[in-house]
Parts: sequence; structure tokens; C-alpha cells
Amino acid sequence: MIIGMLNGPNLNLLGTREPAVYGTTTLGEIVAHCQAVGHELGVEIRAFQANGEGPLIDQLHAWRGEVAGVVVNAGAYTHTSLALRDAFSATNLPFVEVHLSNIYAREPERRHSMLASASIGMVCGLGAVGYEYALRGLVQALRTRN
Repeated sequence: MIIGMLNGPNLNLLGTREPAVYGTTTLGEIVAHCQAVGHELGVEIRAFQANGEGPLIDQLHAWRGEVAGVVVNAGAYTHTSLALRDAFSATNLPFVEVHLSNIYAREPERRHSMLASASIGMVCGLGAVGYEYALRGLVQALRTRN
């Protein structure tokens, strides 16, 4: 089983970007950890990060028929992108949403997710380890479905 890991804008700056909010773990470290967890679970991880909405959507289209599901941190697009939500629906890719910070304890504009209604679930506010929980939850949900 192959799992996609989709990361949106500014996540390439993790580790140095607002460490009080997002922590000091880099995206590379998160991906490496998820690849190790994936190995433990018997799944392969394919990671992708882009700062633009179009490349994120293009990657979802490319993963259609290739990955079984996606762990996604859409960054700010979480709160604004109906197009990204539509791409998940169009590709029929099951996904779990993950956020490093607790989006419900932040500014009002960050408290709504355009993706949540189409997701299997969401992990937020647990920092970098949230990616592992999202991955484990997604794999379990996919195996239960099959």
C-alpha cells in the first residue's frame, strides 16, 4: 500500500517558521519519521510539498490510482480552498487532515476547514507527532475498509 503525504504552503519552512506555534521539527524530519512508521506498518510513503494551490491539486490528480490514501496538511489552503476539497472528491482519495497547531484555538478565520467534511478524520494541535497519528489512523481505516 502506498500513502501520499501532501503538504501545503510555508510548510517547507517548518523548524524555523514561528517555532512557538509550529515547533522546531523540520518537514524533512517529519517525512523521515513517517517513512519509518510506514515501514513498520508495511506501507510506502510518497511525500510532496508545494506553496501553490495548483501544484497540490496536480499532485492529487497524479496520485489517482497510485496511492491508497493521503495524509494532508494543506496549511492556509485548509481554510480557503474549495478547489483542493474538490480535487480530493474528484480523485476519490480518502484522506486524514493534520495540523501542527490546534486550529480551533487560533484566529477565527483558521477555525473552519474546507476539507474536513470530505475527510476520514482530523488530527490537530499535537505538533509533529500528529502526522504519525494521522498516518496510523489512515492506514487502519483503509485496512478496515478492505
